[in-house]
Amino acid sequence: MLKKTIVFTGIFWWLLMMAVIIVNAQTKLGTVVIHFSHTANQQPLQFNDSVYANDFGERYTISKLKYYVGAFKLDEKNLSLGFDKYVLVDANQTENKIIAQLPEGNYHSIQFKLGVDSTDNCSGAQTGALDPLNSMFWTWNSGYIFLKLEGNSSASTAPDGRIEHHIGGYKDSMNVASTIRLADNIAIEAGKAKDIYISFNLDRYWNAASKIKIKETPVCMSPGFLAKTIAANFNAIFSIGSKTITY
Repeated sequence: MLKKTIVFTGIFWWLLMMAVIIVNAQTKLGTVVIHFSHTANQQPLQFNDSVYANDFGERYTISKLKYYVGAFKLDEKNLSLGFDKYVLVDANQTENKIIAQLPEGNYHSIQFKLGVDSTDNCSGAQTGALDPLNSMFWTWNSGYIFLKLEGNSSASTAPDGRIEHHIGGYKDSMNVASTIRLADNIAIEAGKAKDIYISFNLDRYWNAASKIKIKETPVCMSPGFLAKTIAANFNAIFSIGSKTITY
């Protein structure tokens, strides 16, 4: 049953992309397919069993990594996600990709926001990616968890050696939503699809603008100074590569 589901999902995405590309060829629009991948210690991220080490020699495993992205732009042109304003990326899923369209042309950067803006944090019960059933919502006062990282480490001083980083906050100086801008030469051609590969490097989560040691910071479960300190590394986490596929 699982094999049939995977095959059906693959066929659905292929048919959707083909339909979009045919329409785009007639209207001078190109298709952008944005893929998110995740690495640690220069290897694809594996959950639960694989052991990694940060730059401080602390060994750890990962059981969950999820985060919100939205407000995509190539240069200053907005990418419409169509079905939703945000996408919840789950690193434990086989594929994390976004299909959008925009006019043909040469672009020099891709930009997106990691997090949820203040208006949507205060808009009550929502559906889609922002549905509270996705377990990325604290309370009506604290809003959404922008990034959730969970795992275990012998360096952790928390019970059972757990790591729990639930990073969020949208109020004033505690706002941790981050705009990520990645430079690249991106040529969009009508009737063609451009695959853009964005990599999340977990090594940089621990060590960039801030030095996040598991021994000192095994748990962060609310907005505040600690969440801001961790979020200071968000801009260093992502990198980009790309290629063109003609269908």
